[in-house]
Amino acid sequence: MSIYTRVGDDGMTSLLGGKKLLKSNVLVELYGSIDELSSHLGVLASYFTSHSVLTFVHEIQSDLYDISSTLAGKESNLSLLPKRVKEMESRIDVMDETLPKLHNFILPGGSLLGSLTHVARSFCRSVERKAVAFYVSPCSDSSITKKDMQYIIQYLNRLSDFLFILARFINMEEHVMEIPWTGLKKEQK
Repeated sequence: MSIYTRVGDDGMTSLLGGKKLLKSNVLVELYGSIDELSSHLGVLASYFTSHSVLTFVHEIQSDLYDISSTLAGKESNLSLLPKRVKEMESRIDVMDETLPKLHNFILPGGSLLGSLTHVARSFCRSVERKAVAFYVSPCSDSSITKKDMQYIIQYLNRLSDFLFILARFINMEEHVMEIPWTGLKKEQK
């Protein structure tokens, strides 16, 4: 199979089943962004030494491909996503118990891996916003069900929470101090 099809040369792409959409369509933007998110997670995975965390990130990437293929028209069942949300919540709770309590927002950053995790987290929030935009779009003529879209939005929301706590946990493990955001300072006269 050739990597190039020439279908996209005119700004169009094909969904599963043959339906063509502009590459700027909100649905195409959403599943393209999910692919980008999976790539961010792939970068993170290349740094992890914990087999458990690495396996979990690969499971998340697989979930994201299931979501993308469903958005592209594949008949699938996303009813397992709430189970993964529960897994993320369990992992969040375990890591959060070891972290200092937050009293301010923190500036994203820290170690290289902590910083990359914050980048993935903020990109995940962007994907979540695109999912909500697609969900409420009046021109959404996708075959995806309302229930599946609710699963996807919940999943993305919890994934960004997971990545936030993971970034904090990584920075703590690497003995990198978090920098609290202190807001705007008034000019002193």
